[in-house]
Amino acid sequence: MGAQLRVYKRRIRSVTATKKITKAMEMIAASRIVKAQRQVAASTPYASELTRAVTAVATGSNTKHALTTEVENPVRAAVLLVTSDRGLAGGYSSNAIKAADKLTERLRSEGKDVVTYIIGRKGVAYYGFRERPVAESWTGFTDSPTYADAKKVAGPLIEAVQRDTAEGGVDELHIVFTEFVSMMTQSPVEKRLLPLSLDVTDEAAEAGKGKILPLFDFEPSAEGVLDALLPRYVESRIYNALLQSAASEHAARRRAMKSATDNAGELIKSLSRLANAARQAEITQEISEIVGGSSALADANAGSD
Repeated sequence: MGAQLRVYKRRIRSVTATKKITKAMEMIAASRIVKAQRQVAASTPYASELTRAVTAVATGSNTKHALTTEVENPVRAAVLLVTSDRGLAGGYSSNAIKAADKLTERLRSEGKDVVTYIIGRKGVAYYGFRERPVAESWTGFTDSPTYADAKKVAGPLIEAVQRDTAEGGVDELHIVFTEFVSMMTQSPVEKRLLPLSLDVTDEAAEAGKGKILPLFDFEPSAEGVLDALLPRYVESRIYNALLQSAASEHAARRRAMKSATDNAGELIKSLSRLANAARQAEITQEISEIVGGSSALADANAGSD
C-alpha cells in the first residue's frame, strides 16, 4: 500500500508541474493576442485601400499587366502556405496544410503545375518528411511578423510572376493562411493574389449605368504605375496574411493550453481521490494489524493465567 501511495503522489507532482507550464503558456498567448489583433486592425485598411487603388488603375486603363491580366492558358501556379514555427497550438498548422493540399489538388486538376512556397517550421517539416518539393521556405517569425519579413517573402514571388513560364515563372499566385475571425474561431482560407480579380457584380454594374465615370491621368504611364504598385500590393497582402495567421496562432495556442490546463486539473483531482483511497486503505490495514496483534497478546496472557 505504501508503494502505491508514493506512486500516486509522484504522479500528482508531475501533473501539477505540467499544469503550471500550460497555464503560463496560456497566459502568454492571451497577452500576445491583443497586440496581434491591433496589428491586424491597423494593416487591413491599408491593404484594402491599396487594392482599391490598383483596381482603379487597372479599370481606368487598357494596359496589359501581370498584376491584372488573366493568362489565357495558365500552366503554372505558385502557392504560398503560412504555418507556425512552434507547436502546442491544436490543429492550427494541420488545418492550413489540409487547405493547401486541397488547393494544390484543384490546381493540378485544372492542368497547372504547382510551385510551393512555405512559411513556418511546421509546414517545412511536413513537406520535408513526405519528400515534397518546396521552391523556397522561411522560418523564425510566424508569431511576431514584421513588414520586413513580408517584403523578404514577397521578393521571390514577384520575380516568379514577372518571369516567363518557360524560364520557371508562374502565371498565378495563391496564398493559404488562417484568418482570425474571433477568439474561438480561426478559419484556414485560400486567396488568389495575382492576377488581381476585377470582377464587377451585376448590382454594381447596374448602379453605375448613367453615371459619369472619373478619368485618370497616369504619370509616367499606366504600366509604370502598375509596376510601382505590384510590389506594394503583394507585400501588403502577405503582411496582412501573416498578421492574421499570427493572431490565429496565438488564439489557437491559448485554447489548446487552456484545454490542457483543465485536463491536468481533472487528472490531479482523480489522482488525489485514488491517493486518498490508498492512504485510507493503508490506515485501515494498520489498524487491523494493531487490533489483531492486541487480540493475540490478550489471548496469550489469558492462556498463561
